[in-house]
Amino acid sequence: MPSRDTLRHKLLDTPLFAEKIWKLSPEPWPITEAQLRDIKRIGAACLSYHRALERLYVRSFTGKKILRNREVYAPWVAEYLDRYKPAGLIAHGRHRAVKGQCPVVLRPDLLITEQGFTMTELDSVPGGVGLTAYLNEVYAEDFSRVIGSSAMPDRFMASLARLTPQEKFPLVAIVVSDEAATYRPEFEWLGEKLRSLGHDVHIIAPAQIMQMGDGSYIPVDGAPRRVDILYRFFELFDLANVKGADGIFNAVEAGTLTLTPPMKAFQEEKLGLALLHHPQLAEFWKENLPEDHHEALFRIVPQTWIMEKTVLPPTAVLHAPGIAGRPIREWTELAEASQKERNLIIKASGFHETAWGARSVTLGSDVSREEWLEAIENALNPENETFHVMQEYHKPSRLTHPVYADDGSIVPAEGRVRLCPYFFVNGDSVEISGILSTFCPADKKIIHGMSDAALLPCHLVP
Repeated sequence: MPSRDTLRHKLLDTPLFAEKIWKLSPEPWPITEAQLRDIKRIGAACLSYHRALERLYVRSFTGKKILRNREVYAPWVAEYLDRYKPAGLIAHGRHRAVKGQCPVVLRPDLLITEQGFTMTELDSVPGGVGLTAYLNEVYAEDFSRVIGSSAMPDRFMASLARLTPQEKFPLVAIVVSDEAATYRPEFEWLGEKLRSLGHDVHIIAPAQIMQMGDGSYIPVDGAPRRVDILYRFFELFDLANVKGADGIFNAVEAGTLTLTPPMKAFQEEKLGLALLHHPQLAEFWKENLPEDHHEALFRIVPQTWIMEKTVLPPTAVLHAPGIAGRPIREWTELAEASQKERNLIIKASGFHETAWGARSVTLGSDVSREEWLEAIENALNPENETFHVMQEYHKPSRLTHPVYADDGSIVPAEGRVRLCPYFFVNGDSVEISGILSTFCPADKKIIHGMSDAALLPCHLVP
């Protein structure tokens, strides 16, 4: 069991994680074999979901029917997924050069609830790869069954290398934007780790990418070297601040540069999960997801709705939560819902600076009626530059885990947990390579990284 001083030295007294402070615990978060099997099934289902979502999007914008044996069309799907996006980004996401590509790293955010796991989000540009790999190493010195252990960096590199011909030894550039600068130190550590393992990996800023001829280059030891794989660590809403973005578009479309995650805006919208529950698409998901993956996704993804201000005909109702068992015709009717009926979350869908890090999240049962109405009206504001979604709130279970108190003693703490498993894509399968656990105080309703949370790797227990 690592001492508090050892953990403080390795985790808090290092510049590895910029401006990050958290509680320390002597033990990783425990995961049972049954939980791990379920998490692996969820990872495979997430890959199936990504591929089915692209199939739906393509059929939508090309005007093809979405079902095999029925004349059912859904042009509105592409209209929703493309709204608020620049034309150039939409065109690139539809280009044949990126057809069928999905992110090589998938990270579902899973809450532990009384009903099992609940997935609140599927992150296609996840931070924490370096953090989780480092935590794995630190705790693996004292715990033999840490999930992923020291293999995470090598597996990350293997998932990238599979994108190029096997005989190549690729030069990988991980580009971290200014918007994501707090993650740069963990990527610097990851880059150093990969170089120590013999890989050609460099951490760069967007401005360091140079387009020369038909290739993309970065400076290495004072000389330009051609990039084989560019790993993108910036959200697409930040694209306007990425110098040389047009050159990256051109190189990818010309086939001279491999980029991951691909710049497909529809893969980074939370409203994609709302499409899972849309009644007009129920048959599509049944046809396009394997049965066990369909079961897993509909078991763990809370009911989610796309919020939009609209005028309905007299006989229509919204696809939305109801009040007292009756449907609603306007979103603002939900301001009159009871506190229990307001067990709902509002959050920005994507392609916006507020769409990550819990910046736009409002929990209806945790605010006054006036604040809830304001959040609804803000979500429907026609001047918004992104959609908002509403999602059922599944309260995380109250659990106990040991943490270090300020005096260095070990005390049991009560809290709620979010698990972030990291899956690396290998062709038609995924490989779990680490799980980051965020253990927040029990009084916190929204779980995310915070100073009074404990960030832990996970390990297998009987």
